[in-house]
Amino acid sequence: MNDPERRNDLRVERLAKSYGPGAPVLRGLDLTVPGGALAAVLGPSGCGKTTLLRIVAGFLRADAGTVTLGGRTLTGPGVHLPPERRRVGIVPQEGALFPHLSVARNVAFGLAGPDRGERRRRTDEMLDLVGLAGHGDRMPHELSGGQQQRIALARALAPRPDLVLLDEPFNALDSALRAGVRADVRAALRATGATALLVTHDQQEALSTADLVAVVRQGRVAQCDTPQELYRSPADPWVAGFVGDAVLLPGTVRGDSATATTALGTVKLAPRPHGWRTGTVVLRPEQLRLTDPDSDADADAAEAVRGTVTDVCFYGHDAKVTVAVPGLDEPVEVRLAGPVRVGPGQETGVLVTGEATLHP
Repeated sequence: MNDPERRNDLRVERLAKSYGPGAPVLRGLDLTVPGGALAAVLGPSGCGKTTLLRIVAGFLRADAGTVTLGGRTLTGPGVHLPPERRRVGIVPQEGALFPHLSVARNVAFGLAGPDRGERRRRTDEMLDLVGLAGHGDRMPHELSGGQQQRIALARALAPRPDLVLLDEPFNALDSALRAGVRADVRAALRATGATALLVTHDQQEALSTADLVAVVRQGRVAQCDTPQELYRSPADPWVAGFVGDAVLLPGTVRGDSATATTALGTVKLAPRPHGWRTGTVVLRPEQLRLTDPDSDADADAAEAVRGTVTDVCFYGHDAKVTVAVPGLDEPVEVRLAGPVRVGPGQETGVLVTGEATLHP
């Protein structure tokens, strides 16, 4: 296992890369991943995620900037360590196991040294870690997709790397397998203490798996934070909409108060706005609830804004109700748990709960 006293912090500073004149991909990207943490790099296609991964791995040379790992410079002015000297393990898409080698020989592939007994012990240790003890004599084609990905992780971890790079490793798995394999991978990484960088375009995967999430936009990190903080306090409306469903409302701050007036009524703000008078109020669909506009029993019905249901999507564990509200160009989405008692064409009340963020 990695030495717990040695912090393998990954630091990327002012990283730049272009694929020809007028085609910049990374534009001075900065990112810090504390030693032992799993960070997800999340962003739309073409934002620079894969380019970042390839530079950190040593497969690409950066145009400018530095990459350090545990204080060692991997990439910098006049420095470009080759991949085999970086102490970086890689888990590619779809496992990419050697089809002509057994599972055990795949895992042992990167292990150096003449001691065959030690290589065997390390291989068995890694197979046990990923929950596939006893599978060493099998061939890759005899394994399921999820098992192949766990073997790819075992192969990457076997040489005790300081950093593990995971390049959208769950893409080829069906949804039923994906959550379980993600949990297994996360547990294995934590057990070894390796620092890890996961590149993904799947918001749910990033938020549920990583300790930190870095949202990349046009070659720069737009925000890097814990999943909870990123979801609760996005840096701007674009980040809010990218990491999850968002309700965006024009808002006007009421005097010196920490509230804003919107088409859905008065909304509490957090944090308190700093001199902004107008902006975009960001809410999550689960912060809205529906009320019966004609009910005397619902104490909040009088404060709710009336709207008309235009669509209902039921997902089993919850449902999304789309409501057209006077004064808004776009309908709002309300996420509800449990049974839905309204349908398209019905009138309903919409009430805001909790606090929102305001962006100028």
